[in-house]
Amino acid sequence: MALISVIVPCYNEQESIPLFYNEITRVSDEMENKYEDLTFEYIFINDGSSDNTLNILRGMNALDKRVRYISFSRNFGKEAAMYAGLQNARGDYVVILDADLQHPPKLIPQMYEYVKSGEYDCAATRRISRKGEPKVISFFSGCFYKVINSISQTKIVDGAQDFRFMTRQMVDAILSLKEYNRFSKGIFSWVGFETKYIEVENTERAAGKSTWNFTKLLRYSLEGIFEFSTVPLEVASVLGIIFCFIALIMMVGTIIKTLVFGEKVSGYPTIICVVTLMGGLQLLCTGLIGQYLSKMYLEAKGRPIYIIKETEPQQDGTEK
Repeated sequence: MALISVIVPCYNEQESIPLFYNEITRVSDEMENKYEDLTFEYIFINDGSSDNTLNILRGMNALDKRVRYISFSRNFGKEAAMYAGLQNARGDYVVILDADLQHPPKLIPQMYEYVKSGEYDCAATRRISRKGEPKVISFFSGCFYKVINSISQTKIVDGAQDFRFMTRQMVDAILSLKEYNRFSKGIFSWVGFETKYIEVENTERAAGKSTWNFTKLLRYSLEGIFEFSTVPLEVASVLGIIFCFIALIMMVGTIIKTLVFGEKVSGYPTIICVVTLMGGLQLLCTGLIGQYLSKMYLEAKGRPIYIIKETEPQQDGTEK
């Protein structure tokens, strides 16, 4: 028998979870009927929800023992939730998808066929349209992929989603990367393995409200750039060299004009502009260095990526 673990990060998804459960069980039942050697488990990660998400998961577990859940002590973020799911998945194959049905479970059979063939280690979805998304976010998302693919050796497919069907071998490779600062889109690409991308249209949420906004997406994008490229540090070094060279030329020019041609040194506004420009560049470069140092600082602390407060009871009634 082959086990498929379905990992579902949840944050305030009380409205979406029942809809998702109905859909994922429908798909899994069809697959189990078609492939007699398949079984499923559903691992819901409650990422510090403040609504009724946890109580819903408790009730689902009581009715269906295929439902497992992990509840964090607070909100640690989607990256931590996905990592927790991967660590606790027991399956020969592992699926990651969202609870809001923006990642349609109906694609799982197709993904399974691609991976089962042995030609691919992973099947993932790639969004080819951003219909329904604010134009500002769509524009900057496109810019992000262009920037990171031009400055990083790890190439990230434009529009690639977290919805993935992976082999155990690929999951183990991902789990071997234990960094605290995680950017899974980059990690999925960095570990390699053959991936089949399925092109999909953008899908609206089935229920509830998204917690992602422009600020969070911007921070997430910067996280990816700092995690998978050192080019910003190289840019800071190059800018320093360029402006030192410019300053040297200006100094030589000023000396020549004063000693040879007798011109007076003047131009208070020019001096202020130059000082302001140089001060701004220095702060920019210092900030870039500070970003990398902050990542090293967090890694050096060795704090856990997440803390579990509660999991589903075992068969004997005790909590895991």
